[in-house]
Amino acid sequence: MEKITGGEALMLALKAEGVKTIFGYPGGAIMPTYDSLYDYTRGEKKAFDHILVRHEQAAAHAAEGYARVSGKVGVTLVTSGPGVTNTLTGVADAMMDSTPIVVIAGQVATSVLGSDAFQEVDLVDVAQPITKWAYQIRSAKDVAWAVSRAFFIARSGRPGPVVLDFTKNAQTEKIDYKPANVDFIRSYVPYPEPKEEDLKAAAELINNAKKPLALVGQGVELGNAQEELRTFLEKADIPAGRTLMGLSALPSNHKLNMGMLGMHGSYSVNLKEQEADVLIAIGMRFSDRVTGNLERYAKQAKIIHLDIDPSEIDKCVKTTVSVVADCKVSLPALTALVNKADHSDWKESFQPLRQKEIENVITPATKPTSGPLLMGEVAHAVAKATNSESVLVTDVGQNQLMSARYFKYHKSRSIITSGGMGTMGYGLPAAMGATFGAPDRTICCFMGDGGLQMMIQEFGTIMEHHIPVKMVLLNNNYLGNVRQWQDMFFHHKQSFTPMTNPDFGKVAEAYGIAYRCCAEREDLQDAIQEMLNTDGPFLLETVIKPDANVEPMTAPGKAVDEMILNIDC
Repeated sequence: MEKITGGEALMLALKAEGVKTIFGYPGGAIMPTYDSLYDYTRGEKKAFDHILVRHEQAAAHAAEGYARVSGKVGVTLVTSGPGVTNTLTGVADAMMDSTPIVVIAGQVATSVLGSDAFQEVDLVDVAQPITKWAYQIRSAKDVAWAVSRAFFIARSGRPGPVVLDFTKNAQTEKIDYKPANVDFIRSYVPYPEPKEEDLKAAAELINNAKKPLALVGQGVELGNAQEELRTFLEKADIPAGRTLMGLSALPSNHKLNMGMLGMHGSYSVNLKEQEADVLIAIGMRFSDRVTGNLERYAKQAKIIHLDIDPSEIDKCVKTTVSVVADCKVSLPALTALVNKADHSDWKESFQPLRQKEIENVITPATKPTSGPLLMGEVAHAVAKATNSESVLVTDVGQNQLMSARYFKYHKSRSIITSGGMGTMGYGLPAAMGATFGAPDRTICCFMGDGGLQMMIQEFGTIMEHHIPVKMVLLNNNYLGNVRQWQDMFFHHKQSFTPMTNPDFGKVAEAYGIAYRCCAEREDLQDAIQEMLNTDGPFLLETVIKPDANVEPMTAPGKAVDEMILNIDC
């Protein structure tokens, strides 16, 4: 084989990893690689589709959306300096939410490293705290090894982001290419084996429990353990709450699903956490948005924690028993040890609280008879119109919380949202990536007017590639979630939360995106059907009640059983 450049070696290494789609933005320090990429996006060598985003942060979020819906590693290709620093918000987001992406960034030549050369940044040192691995490629001979290692680390164990810093001389240097296959790294144990004594101790607690409650997180989906979860819950007859990130790990209509955990979750499951005698946390990290005040969280309960990452054990909540392993392995092992049980009385005790929430929150939010449109009714109507088969992608804020609450999830990998970082602007590019990761599914992206404008330039990417994202804008002319907190906790001082917005219809028209504005309840169903029936992208702007709040809510510093059903501020 004739010698090839490091840039072409990267193409062959990515091809060997099964990469089909790359989200990126070219620039000076990555130009040699883009020169090689040109040949691999057309003609006989064609291996990749390259999606040219309009901002590098969008490239990272698009890779996240692709990864979250497909279960594969998302790939981003950017240049040095501001190009890669723009991506780092997405990298940090991926780290918090355990999303496997590989970011490849150009870098100045090794001969000028450390000289403050044009667009030089010490990427490895900057990226290390927010990645599973960050590495600088200084020679073309290291490309195949570095790429294989990057993908192995990104996708294995608890997934996460990897950054490769690709010096310019390594891109242009010529080598005899030799493939690499990294599937072992000394001291890195991505799949620890569960200990038999831990499984037995956990099973004993579950078998003696009168009021067990499972807390289901995204780890179930990351481990592809949805069936194993259902088998476990059904045998032991354990009701379950799901975190925001784990909502589609258990179907919404499953008889043991009791709702969403957390600050804006379901009233019954949050209150029952404080009554359960055994909590079984499965692939979740006890986020502060789930636990509320830790000093008063589930003090009556024995805690069992199943997680692949030992660093999560006892980090926030002290456990009674921990099982460190992939839940794809630990759940069947635990299921074999638990007794078939009947917790009918315990499950039935959730019903009065569920009914109270239905009467006081859900019905008023989803089936109002007068007044302006509400966020909940729009989300409920879109979910119903798609037969709960679509993928929900959200931005961050009230749009996120309300759409997550009122969508239904029948398939796995059906919610894509920024959980840990809470990154505004995430929704639109993540939805773009999701369309490439699941081209056979309808992608519905819910956004507020604030989050949309953080990434509104990506209308250009949608236009160029005719990306069929169904965008639902919940427009209340506010930074709604901040406004809600200001009204509740800062004496109604709405400090810089009202927004003066553009004519979104004209913006959509400029990008050739189909658009409709809906302000009246009687037009909502027709507007949703027009959106779903339109071939290609569509922006549905809904004019929402400006001062509507997300209910129920556990206020900061409060215990989860101090949840407020109706907010009066």
